[in-house]
Amino acid sequence: MADLPPLNGLRAFEVSGRRLSFRAAADELGVTQGAVAQHVRQLEAYLGLMLFDRLPKGLALTSVGRSYHSRVSSAFQELRAATDQIKPEPGKVLISVTPTFASKWLIPNLPEFAERHPEIDLRILATEKLSSFHSDGIDLAIRQGAPPFGAALKASRLFRQDVIAVVAPSLLGQVKGLAMADQLARLPKIHDTHDLWPRILGALDVEDLSTRKLRLSQTALAVDAAISGQGIALVNRFLASREIAAGKLAELGPLPPVEGHDFYVLTQRRSGPNPAIDTVLTWLKSKSD
Repeated sequence: MADLPPLNGLRAFEVSGRRLSFRAAADELGVTQGAVAQHVRQLEAYLGLMLFDRLPKGLALTSVGRSYHSRVSSAFQELRAATDQIKPEPGKVLISVTPTFASKWLIPNLPEFAERHPEIDLRILATEKLSSFHSDGIDLAIRQGAPPFGAALKASRLFRQDVIAVVAPSLLGQVKGLAMADQLARLPKIHDTHDLWPRILGALDVEDLSTRKLRLSQTALAVDAAISGQGIALVNRFLASREIAAGKLAELGPLPPVEGHDFYVLTQRRSGPNPAIDTVLTWLKSKSD
């Protein structure tokens, strides 16, 4: 901390640089104009540089002051953002989910939640990375796996793993009349990061005869590719239920079960209730299978 400039001076400089007026900066900070001017002078003395040209009708940043102000403003903005992320707000709930879960299940179901609970500000952090309840400030997380997830976390299962093969009806028409094993063998496969095709085909004793393979980083992209007729994708049933109901995808099956990677909602063990988090958790459980 000894290497940092005086923080009151930085704050006065940041506001004064935006407003280009000690009087306006004083109004924003709720202090006197003299106090703002003094803090800026102390900062200039610490740096050994002039940050402002004092003009008859206000201030003008010097060239070095302009460069310094840009970086100081960015630092203050980062501090504000970090504080906003972890500062408790009644009714705010931050949920961490994978991009596939967000796009294929959570976002389509959000209108129902918003209608039932308009008082809750549900925010979504969509990432493939494991989120930290502490450093990321999240309240809930939905992840695929198997417990235990850690002594500090409570886990409730939302959806069982129920993998199905989905394909566009137009593409399925090309192999109409063939047995399912022949359909699976001939149609092109769409792979995602889970790479379940070798396991599924091996369990069915089916040889992959297709020459085209598409590899994508997310299951959501694989589903979208299947809708556009680029091949068969493997996906959990609940993530493709809307597309199947709408006739955009058809199911090929049945497939052998893939067990051990159900979908769980994770919460921190806490001493007391949190009404907003508990409301979101109750709603999620009401939608589970």
